[in-house]
Amino acid sequence: MAVVMSTLTVSKHFVEASLTGAERLGLDTRAILLEAGISPDLLRIEMARVNSDQFSRLMQVIWNRTGDEFMGMGPRKARTGTFATMCALVIGCQNLEEVYQQSFQFSRLFEPMVSMELEITDDNVRLVTRIEGEITDPSYFLRESILVIWHRLGSWLIGQPVELEKAEFNYPRPAHGDEYRHIFRCPLVFESDCTALTFSKRFLSAPVIRDKPEIRQFLKTSPADLLSRPDESNTWTGRIRALIGRDFSKPMPDFDWIAQELHTSPQTLRRRLKQENTSFQEIKDLLRRDMAIYYLSHQELPINDIAERVGFTEPSTFHRAFKKWTGVTPGAWRDGERGDLAD
Repeated sequence: MAVVMSTLTVSKHFVEASLTGAERLGLDTRAILLEAGISPDLLRIEMARVNSDQFSRLMQVIWNRTGDEFMGMGPRKARTGTFATMCALVIGCQNLEEVYQQSFQFSRLFEPMVSMELEITDDNVRLVTRIEGEITDPSYFLRESILVIWHRLGSWLIGQPVELEKAEFNYPRPAHGDEYRHIFRCPLVFESDCTALTFSKRFLSAPVIRDKPEIRQFLKTSPADLLSRPDESNTWTGRIRALIGRDFSKPMPDFDWIAQELHTSPQTLRRRLKQENTSFQEIKDLLRRDMAIYYLSHQELPINDIAERVGFTEPSTFHRAFKKWTGVTPGAWRDGERGDLAD
C-alpha cells in the first residue's frame, strides 16, 4: 500500500500557496523549490502537480528557512519544535478526547492563540478553529493545514481514520475548492459561521495506540507527511486504490469484482464513494494520472513505454488523456520538470 501512496500528487495551487509567507518575508522561493526538488519551470504549467515526496520536502524546507511552523502566515511565529513538543505531551493521553483537550491547553499557552477546540454535543463533536490576531493567509493554506494536521494527527494516534461527517469553512468556496473533496472526503460547507470538522462522538473514546519510539519515528517527517500523504488505507477510496494496484498493463478490475472483494454490494459501494466525494471512474482516472506523472519524472523511460504502463494501448490515446488531466502533453510536462520549457 505504501508504494501506491508515494505516487499520489498534490496540486500546484498548494505548492504556490505554501510559499506565500516565505515570499512575504523576502525569501528566495525559487531556491526553496529547487531545494525541495521541484522545478520552478513545472509550475508555469497551469494544471501542474508535484508528487507527495516533493511536497513533503517542500514543507520541511519552508519550516527550516522561515524558522516558523506557521510558514510566515500566522499572527506570530511558531518556532520550529512547537509541534514536536505538543506531540510529546499528547502521546501519554488515554484516548482521542484527551488528546484534543491537551493539545488545546498546550496551544493556549501561546499568545495570540492558534488552535482547535473540541465542542461536544449530544450526538457529535466539532473541532473548531480558534485563531486570535491577524493572519496573512490569502490562499487559506494556513487554515487548511491546521485542519488537516489536527485531524490526521488524531487519526494516526488512534490507528484509524476519524471519519468526518462535515467540514465547514468561514470563507467562500475558493477557486481550488474541488481539491477539498480529496482532502476531507466528506460534505463541505462554505461561508459557514466557523471553520470546523464534525465527526461522531464514538471516536473520542478510541484509545491512543502509539508509543514514544513510534512518535519519535513519526516526527522525523511530520507534520510535513501529514499534509502530503493522507493515510487512506481505511477509506473506501484507499481500499479500491489498493485493489487496483499499480500494474495497468493488465486489464483493470471491474466495479462488481471490487465490490465483491470489499464484501459489499455495488449499490452500497457507490453510495460510500459518493459520501467520500468521488466515484470509481474518478479513482481510476486519478490513479492513472498520478502514475503517469510519477513515471514521467523518470527521464530514462520513453513516453510510449509510460503509455503502456498506465494502461493505454495507443500512445495517441495516452497523449489525449494526459492533456485532459494536466492541460499539456507528456513531452511538455517532462520539459517542465527538466527546466527546459521554452519561453
